[in-house]
Amino acid sequence: MAKRSIRGTGENVLTLTPQVLAQNAILQGLEPHDVPPILKIGKLVYLATREQIYTGGEVVHDAFFPIGSVLSVVTRMQEGGMIEVGTIGREGTSAIPLLMGATTTANDSFCQVPGLAVRIPADHFHHLRTSSPRFRSLLDRYLQGYVNFLGQLAGCNRLHSVYERCSRWLLLTHDRVGQDSFSLTHEYLALMLGSTRSGVSIGLATLKRAGFVDYANGRIEILDRPGLEEASCECYLVARAQFGGLLQNLNDDFHDAVRCE
Repeated sequence: MAKRSIRGTGENVLTLTPQVLAQNAILQGLEPHDVPPILKIGKLVYLATREQIYTGGEVVHDAFFPIGSVLSVVTRMQEGGMIEVGTIGREGTSAIPLLMGATTTANDSFCQVPGLAVRIPADHFHHLRTSSPRFRSLLDRYLQGYVNFLGQLAGCNRLHSVYERCSRWLLLTHDRVGQDSFSLTHEYLALMLGSTRSGVSIGLATLKRAGFVDYANGRIEILDRPGLEEASCECYLVARAQFGGLLQNLNDDFHDAVRCE
């Protein structure tokens, strides 16, 4: 892909094509006549680990549609700690505040797994949402799944072990990035799960000894997905029920491509 530079979030901007749009479940469902304006106005950007997407209390200027990246939505506590309250991958969009009618966001959001995302200005996002019934329907479906899973995630963080939550998080990330290996440090996973680094290290070590995953130099590789599903709590199945339809075609395309190599 051709590359040029732009200042601001997603400094490296790549060429945006219809094939790229099809790698996000919502953008994949665009009507054909909605695609050319997106290609003209939207930007394909590379998001680095921990790159800030939104800052709590500030105006939301853009909607991000992840492709290979995964975004975190976090709540910050007064003492400085924070915990993940939502994740966003190629099944959806960062534009939850815009969908709820807000112009600002209460939570911080940043990139947790580096990769690509399509960035669309908020004003064009609103225009497309009001002018395209198909686009609006996909957004509403995603928002319902996202809100439903937030409640499950709250219970998961309170009741389930770090071992189970690690498994759930890795499975969801595996679904979203569409590849078996991705960047992740123990420290960052602990931050996302609201746990200690030592607790996450023990959980990952247990998964590694079982042969479900391997990790080295800040990367995790999924070796045995069925085993990882057995190790996870029921919250992964809830997430798959909420987002599985949106991700199914994308994951089928990924596995078909792998079989053809």
